[in-house]
Amino acid sequence: MLLKTEREAVLFFSKKLLSSGLVKGSGGNISLSNPEKTMMAVTPSGLAYDVMNLDDIVVIDMAGHKLEGDLKPTSEIAFHIALQNLRPEIHAVVHTHSDYATALACLGWELPAVHYLIGFGGKKVSVAPYATYGTQELSDNICSVIGRSNAVLMANHGLVCVGTDLKQAFTTAEMIEYVSHLYLLTKSVGEPAILSDQQMDEVIEKFKHYGK
Repeated sequence: MLLKTEREAVLFFSKKLLSSGLVKGSGGNISLSNPEKTMMAVTPSGLAYDVMNLDDIVVIDMAGHKLEGDLKPTSEIAFHIALQNLRPEIHAVVHTHSDYATALACLGWELPAVHYLIGFGGKKVSVAPYATYGTQELSDNICSVIGRSNAVLMANHGLVCVGTDLKQAFTTAEMIEYVSHLYLLTKSVGEPAILSDQQMDEVIEKFKHYGK
Protein backbone atom coordinates (compact mmCIF):
# COMPACT_ATOMS: atom_id res chain seq x y z
CA MET A 1 0.00 0.00 0.00
CA LEU A 2 1.38 3.40 -1.00
CA LEU A 3 1.73 6.05 1.75
CA LYS A 4 0.22 3.82 4.45
CA THR A 5 1.30 6.15 7.28
CA GLU A 6 -0.07 9.23 5.52
CA ARG A 7 -3.32 7.45 4.68
CA GLU A 8 -3.74 6.44 8.32
CA ALA A 9 -3.30 10.08 9.38
CA VAL A 10 -5.78 11.32 6.77
CA LEU A 11 -8.34 8.73 7.90
CA PHE A 12 -7.84 9.57 11.59
CA PHE A 13 -8.28 13.30 11.12
CA SER A 14 -11.18 12.78 8.70
CA LYS A 15 -13.08 10.95 11.46
CA LYS A 16 -12.06 13.73 13.87
CA LEU A 17 -13.43 16.38 11.48
CA LEU A 18 -16.84 14.77 11.81
CA SER A 19 -16.73 14.10 15.57
CA SER A 20 -15.55 17.67 16.24
CA GLY A 21 -18.45 19.13 14.27
CA LEU A 22 -16.20 20.90 11.76
CA VAL A 23 -18.02 19.28 8.83
CA LYS A 24 -21.38 17.73 8.02
CA GLY A 25 -21.81 14.54 5.98
CA SER A 26 -19.05 14.34 3.38
CA GLY A 27 -18.28 18.09 3.39
CA GLY A 28 -14.72 19.36 3.55
CA ASN A 29 -11.56 17.42 2.73
CA ILE A 30 -8.02 16.62 3.94
CA SER A 31 -4.64 15.95 2.37
CA LEU A 32 -1.16 15.02 3.56
CA SER A 33 1.88 14.85 1.32
CA ASN A 34 5.15 12.92 1.48
CA PRO A 35 7.62 15.35 -0.13
CA GLU A 36 10.39 12.74 -0.41
CA LYS A 37 8.13 10.48 -2.47
CA THR A 38 6.38 13.44 -4.19
CA MET A 39 3.00 11.87 -3.46
CA MET A 40 -0.07 12.91 -1.50
CA ALA A 41 -2.81 11.06 0.39
CA VAL A 42 -6.24 12.71 0.05
CA THR A 43 -9.82 12.07 1.03
CA PRO A 44 -12.09 10.69 -1.71
CA SER A 45 -14.91 12.65 -3.29
CA GLY A 46 -18.40 12.40 -1.84
CA LEU A 47 -17.84 9.63 0.71
CA ALA A 48 -19.20 10.15 4.23
CA TYR A 49 -16.49 10.11 6.89
CA ASP A 50 -18.32 7.69 9.17
CA VAL A 51 -18.03 4.87 6.60
CA MET A 52 -14.59 5.77 5.25
CA ASN A 53 -11.79 3.22 5.63
CA LEU A 54 -8.07 3.12 4.85
CA ASP A 55 -8.51 1.71 1.33
CA ASP A 56 -10.80 4.64 0.46
CA ILE A 57 -8.01 7.19 0.92
CA VAL A 58 -6.63 8.07 -2.53
CA VAL A 59 -2.94 8.50 -3.38
CA ILE A 60 -1.99 10.96 -6.13
CA ASP A 61 1.20 12.47 -7.45
CA MET A 62 1.85 16.20 -7.10
CA ALA A 63 0.39 16.82 -10.55
CA GLY A 64 -2.94 15.30 -9.49
CA HIS A 65 -2.68 11.92 -11.24
CA LYS A 66 -4.18 9.05 -9.27
CA LEU A 67 -1.65 6.39 -8.28
CA GLU A 68 -3.72 4.17 -5.98
CA GLY A 69 -7.33 3.90 -4.80
CA ASP A 70 -10.64 2.92 -6.37
CA LEU A 71 -12.41 6.22 -5.70
CA LYS A 72 -11.96 9.67 -7.15
CA PRO A 73 -9.89 12.15 -5.11
CA THR A 74 -11.68 15.13 -3.59
CA SER A 75 -13.07 17.58 -6.12
CA GLU A 76 -11.02 20.29 -4.37
CA ILE A 77 -7.72 18.64 -5.26
CA ALA A 78 -6.51 21.72 -7.17
CA PHE A 79 -6.07 23.89 -4.09
CA HIS A 80 -4.57 21.05 -2.05
CA ILE A 81 -1.83 20.64 -4.64
CA ALA A 82 -1.40 24.38 -5.16
CA LEU A 83 -1.06 25.14 -1.43
CA GLN A 84 1.46 22.36 -0.88
CA ASN A 85 3.49 23.64 -3.84
CA LEU A 86 3.17 27.26 -2.69
CA ARG A 87 5.34 27.05 0.44
CA PRO A 88 7.89 24.31 1.15
CA GLU A 89 6.78 23.86 4.79
CA ILE A 90 3.16 23.08 3.87
CA HIS A 91 2.53 19.32 3.83
CA ALA A 92 -1.04 19.19 5.16
CA VAL A 93 -4.32 20.89 4.20
CA VAL A 94 -7.61 20.76 6.12
CA HIS A 95 -10.76 22.24 4.57
CA THR A 96 -13.90 22.57 6.72
CA HIS A 97 -17.43 23.92 6.54
CA SER A 98 -17.47 24.74 10.25
CA ASP A 99 -20.44 26.88 11.27
CA TYR A 100 -18.92 30.09 12.61
CA ALA A 101 -15.98 30.39 10.24
CA THR A 102 -18.33 29.71 7.34
CA ALA A 103 -20.76 32.33 8.66
CA LEU A 104 -17.96 34.90 8.49
CA ALA A 105 -17.10 33.70 4.99
CA CYS A 106 -20.73 34.17 3.94
CA LEU A 107 -20.69 37.69 5.37
CA GLY A 108 -17.45 38.44 3.56
CA TRP A 109 -15.85 39.47 6.88
CA GLU A 110 -12.20 38.78 7.57
CA LEU A 111 -11.45 37.52 11.07
CA PRO A 112 -9.38 40.02 13.10
CA ALA A 113 -7.32 39.33 16.23
CA VAL A 114 -10.23 39.37 18.68
CA HIS A 115 -8.50 36.61 20.69
CA TYR A 116 -4.86 35.57 20.79
CA LEU A 117 -5.65 32.03 19.64
CA ILE A 118 -6.07 33.41 16.15
CA GLY A 119 -2.27 33.23 16.15
CA PHE A 120 -2.52 29.60 15.04
CA GLY A 121 -3.67 30.98 11.71
CA GLY A 122 -1.84 34.30 11.70
CA LYS A 123 -2.50 37.88 12.80
CA LYS A 124 -5.84 37.75 10.99
CA VAL A 125 -7.70 35.45 8.61
CA SER A 126 -8.46 37.01 5.23
CA VAL A 127 -11.28 36.14 2.84
CA ALA A 128 -10.53 34.69 -0.61
CA PRO A 129 -13.00 35.86 -3.30
CA TYR A 130 -15.78 33.45 -4.21
CA ALA A 131 -15.37 30.93 -7.01
CA THR A 132 -17.20 27.69 -7.78
CA TYR A 133 -15.92 24.73 -5.76
CA GLY A 134 -13.43 22.47 -7.49
CA THR A 135 -12.26 25.11 -9.98
CA GLN A 136 -8.80 26.45 -10.77
CA GLU A 137 -10.19 29.92 -10.06
CA LEU A 138 -10.93 28.94 -6.46
CA SER A 139 -7.43 27.53 -6.06
CA ASP A 140 -5.90 30.72 -7.50
CA ASN A 141 -8.03 32.90 -5.21
CA ILE A 142 -6.95 31.01 -2.09
CA CYS A 143 -3.27 31.08 -3.02
CA SER A 144 -3.40 34.80 -3.81
CA VAL A 145 -4.71 35.60 -0.31
CA ILE A 146 -2.99 33.19 2.09
CA GLY A 147 0.47 34.81 2.07
CA ARG A 148 2.43 33.61 5.11
CA SER A 149 -0.66 32.80 7.19
CA ASN A 150 -2.01 29.32 7.91
CA ALA A 151 -5.72 29.93 7.34
CA VAL A 152 -8.02 31.51 4.75
CA LEU A 153 -11.77 31.98 4.70
CA MET A 154 -13.36 31.06 1.37
CA ALA A 155 -16.20 33.45 0.54
CA ASN A 156 -19.62 31.76 0.75
CA HIS A 157 -17.92 28.41 1.21
CA GLY A 158 -15.82 27.64 4.29
CA LEU A 159 -12.32 27.57 5.77
CA VAL A 160 -9.00 26.13 4.65
CA CYS A 161 -6.01 25.66 6.98
CA VAL A 162 -2.48 24.46 6.29
CA GLY A 163 0.38 23.09 8.37
CA THR A 164 3.58 21.11 8.43
CA ASP A 165 1.48 18.11 9.48
CA LEU A 166 -2.19 17.25 9.96
CA LYS A 167 -2.13 17.83 13.70
CA GLN A 168 -1.08 21.44 13.14
CA ALA A 169 -3.53 22.06 10.29
CA PHE A 170 -6.40 20.44 12.21
CA THR A 171 -5.64 22.37 15.41
CA THR A 172 -5.59 25.59 13.41
CA ALA A 173 -9.02 24.76 11.99
CA GLU A 174 -10.35 24.17 15.52
CA MET A 175 -8.88 27.40 16.89
CA ILE A 176 -10.10 29.52 13.97
CA GLU A 177 -13.60 28.11 14.43
CA TYR A 178 -13.43 29.00 18.15
CA VAL A 179 -12.22 32.54 17.49
CA SER A 180 -14.84 32.98 14.74
CA HIS A 181 -17.51 32.06 17.29
CA LEU A 182 -16.11 34.59 19.76
CA TYR A 183 -16.01 37.29 17.10
CA LEU A 184 -19.63 36.79 16.09
CA LEU A 185 -20.70 36.73 19.75
CA THR A 186 -18.91 39.98 20.55
CA LYS A 187 -20.14 41.64 17.35
CA SER A 188 -23.71 40.81 18.38
CA VAL A 189 -23.48 43.04 21.47
CA GLY A 190 -20.88 45.66 20.55
CA GLU A 191 -17.51 46.31 18.97
CA PRO A 192 -14.80 43.93 20.21
CA ALA A 193 -11.34 45.12 21.21
CA ILE A 194 -8.78 43.92 18.65
CA LEU A 195 -5.22 42.96 19.54
CA SER A 196 -2.48 45.00 17.86
CA ASP A 197 0.08 43.64 15.40
CA GLN A 198 2.75 44.00 18.08
CA GLN A 199 0.70 42.00 20.58
CA MET A 200 0.11 39.31 17.96
CA ASP A 201 3.81 39.23 17.05
CA GLU A 202 4.54 38.37 20.68
CA VAL A 203 1.90 35.64 20.68
CA ILE A 204 3.11 34.08 17.42
CA GLU A 205 6.69 34.06 18.71
CA LYS A 206 5.57 32.26 21.89
CA PHE A 207 3.61 29.76 19.81
CA LYS A 208 6.87 28.63 18.17
CA HIS A 209 7.80 26.98 21.47
CA TYR A 210 4.29 25.92 22.56
CA GLY A 211 4.14 22.28 23.61
CA LYS A 212 7.83 21.67 22.85
